[in-house]
Amino acid sequence: MRVEIWSDIACPWCYIGKARFEKGLESFAHRADVEVVHRSFELDPSHAKGEVAPVVDMLAAKFGRSRQEALAMEEQVASHARSEGLGYRVGDRDHGSTFDIHRLLHLAKARGRQDELLSLVYRANFAEERSVYDTETLVDLAVEAGLDEAESRVVLGDADAYAEEVRADEREAAELGATGVPFFVLDRRYGVSGGQPAEVFTQALEQAWQGRAITPLAGVAEDGQSAACDTDGACEVPQAGGHS
Repeated sequence: MRVEIWSDIACPWCYIGKARFEKGLESFAHRADVEVVHRSFELDPSHAKGEVAPVVDMLAAKFGRSRQEALAMEEQVASHARSEGLGYRVGDRDHGSTFDIHRLLHLAKARGRQDELLSLVYRANFAEERSVYDTETLVDLAVEAGLDEAESRVVLGDADAYAEEVRADEREAAELGATGVPFFVLDRRYGVSGGQPAEVFTQALEQAWQGRAITPLAGVAEDGQSAACDTDGACEVPQAGGHS
């Protein structure tokens, strides 16, 4: 069974959702028979390369909030990340174009190191004081993931390298009706949207494996709130009393 996951490195719910999906997969009896493929989805494809700003300032400007309010938004998401055992820095992360990161992830996919690189980039972006919008940082992460340094530099230096692969992923997402991420597609038959609790992913995997009609899960967390980031840059946070 193939599971395709559309995500963006700038999306905190993609970071959280990856961890939750992996926990759900671990509880799935047929996990050894599941192939996981990561697909590209830019939340802001119009963002110019080289324009990097603090994420809190970006959120405040985009949604007309004060910096303190934007920090509070970040703290809410951080609490969900930390409940999954994930590191999460609040207030000092960068925000920029993720196109080059997606291109590098396609190189990693071609070399069989995609999941390794994605995990490292998420960790660097959300948990460590390393800007993933810096070429040298990306090269270091690529090497850490097992990619060749020279080849990684060539790809990052050529704006056309793997560009069509990124765009193809994004066209597929649009055709499937995805307007936000993370978006999980199981065997091209069932869709699950958002950073759902681990048990929801286990349930979806079991139902997909059995070939039964799945209860619609797309875009709805168990508490009725979406745990996803949309193309407007908004990241919904489940309210207190829901699953974390």
